[in-house]
Amino acid sequence: MSEHLRLGSGKELDELVRNRLRLWPQRPPGAVRTPKQPGTWLRGRPGDLSMVAQPFLKLPGTNTYRTIPDGLWLHFSPDPADRYADILCIEACGSITNLQDKRARFAPSTTSLLVVCPLRWLLDRVGAEDETPRWRLIRLLREAPREPLVLPVRDVRVLYGLKARHYNGFAKSQMPQPHEYFCPMDALTAVDGHQAPELQSLIGRASATANFMTPP
Repeated sequence: MSEHLRLGSGKELDELVRNRLRLWPQRPPGAVRTPKQPGTWLRGRPGDLSMVAQPFLKLPGTNTYRTIPDGLWLHFSPDPADRYADILCIEACGSITNLQDKRARFAPSTTSLLVVCPLRWLLDRVGAEDETPRWRLIRLLREAPREPLVLPVRDVRVLYGLKARHYNGFAKSQMPQPHEYFCPMDALTAVDGHQAPELQSLIGRASATANFMTPP
């Protein structure tokens, strides 16, 4: 799974990670199927290079400040009467300062977090091998949407990719928050990283049922 990199800038690293994440399936690798999440998983980011309109995160009442993770997977509620989304975010952090900044964005807060799915994204096909419009897979939508879909976020899980020396230091001396998961950057930059058992196991442990002794 390891892939050694000589990258000159954070932008190069971010772009490499996004290119690898485009190879990941619509359902996060290793994500288990549970009654706690009976809806549909879709990859919101990164999308095709030609697709400008992609889902993003925001706070209610703001249109300026958006959170745009390197990777964003969405689990949509199947019930039109109980509308929400669960999210799994992937963030590549090239420095400790970058890690601290990104951790702050997802820190527990008393305010709500919203996910915005642009109309064009909803109407577009799932992928090159699936012509199905995305909205048809989102069961809380019963007809073609005419405006963006804005949903409250019920559950947040974040996977941070760290360079080897940062990962080792953090793992030895720091305590993650309950919604945080960490992996070496190589796990995200490897060509077939999403097929690695270690990564699938880590994402599986981020399941919505992982906190229960006996899941329903």
